[in-house]
Amino acid sequence: MIGVLAVLVAMFAHLLLTNSGFRWSFIFLEYAPGKRGVMFTEPILRGLRGTLLLTLFSMLLGIVLGVVIAIMRLSSNRVLSSVAWVYTWFFRAAPRLVLAILFGNLNILWTRIGFGLPFDKQIGALFGIDDFNGQFFSVKSTDLLAGFVAGVLALGLSEAAYMAEIVRAGIQSIDSGQTEAAVALGMSRGQVLRRVVLPQAMRVIVPPTGNEVIAMVKDTSLVAFVPVTTELFFQIQQVEARTFVVLPCLVAALIWYLIICSVLMIGQYFVERHFGKGYGAAGKAKQRLRDIQVEQGGRIVTERSTGGGAL
Repeated sequence: MIGVLAVLVAMFAHLLLTNSGFRWSFIFLEYAPGKRGVMFTEPILRGLRGTLLLTLFSMLLGIVLGVVIAIMRLSSNRVLSSVAWVYTWFFRAAPRLVLAILFGNLNILWTRIGFGLPFDKQIGALFGIDDFNGQFFSVKSTDLLAGFVAGVLALGLSEAAYMAEIVRAGIQSIDSGQTEAAVALGMSRGQVLRRVVLPQAMRVIVPPTGNEVIAMVKDTSLVAFVPVTTELFFQIQQVEARTFVVLPCLVAALIWYLIICSVLMIGQYFVERHFGKGYGAAGKAKQRLRDIQVEQGGRIVTERSTGGGAL
C-alpha cells in the first residue's frame, strides 16, 4: 500500500513539474511582456483584498446575527422561537449561489430603500395625499443592493443560520444545573448567559466556527455571479477573458485560496488550544471527532448529547 501511494505521489509531482500546460512562469514570473506573474498583478491583488473583506464582513454579520437567532431559538416565547426556526430553515435550505444572484437582483423590487414611517404611501393615499413621503432617509436600491453590499448580505444572512445552530449546540452542551445555580445566586438571565454559559460553550462553538470561516473564504467565489468586481475569482475570470489562458489562471486562484485557508487553519489550531485549556486528552479527542463530522463547505452535524439535530 505504501509503495502504491509513493508511486502515485511521484506521478503527481512529475505531472506538476514537467507538464507545460501549467505554465508556472505565467503564474509566478511574467504573464505578459514587462508584467509580473498573474498571481501578483494589481487586479488579482485587489481581488484578494476584496475576498478577505467579504469574508470578514460576512462572518461578522453571520456571527452577531447567529448569536441573536440562537438565543431566540432557545427562548420560551413561542413567537421568538418560531421566527428563529423559520429563519434557519429558509437560509439553510437555500443554496448560497442562488442567494447571491437573488440579492444581486433585489433592486428590481424597489426603486429606493430607506428608513421612516412604514406604509407611508398607503397612509398618504388613505388621507388623499398622493405624494406623501414618510421616509427620513433613502437611497437608490441599485446603489445599495448591488455589488459588495449584496454579496455581504447574501453570505452573511446565510451564515447566520449555520452560526445560530452552532451557538445553540454550544449553549445546550452546558449542564443546566450551572444555569440553575447561577439564577439561585441572583444573576439575571443575561448575566447567566454572558458570564456562565457562553464562556464555557466557547470550547464547543470555536472549532466549527473556524470551519465556517474557512468555508466562507471559499464561498466568496460565489459572489462573482452577483457580480462583485472586487473579488478574487471575478478578477481571475477577467484575466482569463483577456489572455485566453484558462488553466494557469485557475491554478493561480487555487494557490491563493490554499494560502489563505492554510493561514486560517493555523490560527484555528491555536484558538482551539486556548479554549481547550483545562480539558483532558479524552475530551479533546472527542471534540476532534465532532469536528471531523463536517459536510462540504463547513456545515456541522451536532452531537446527540446536545439534544440538537443535524445542522
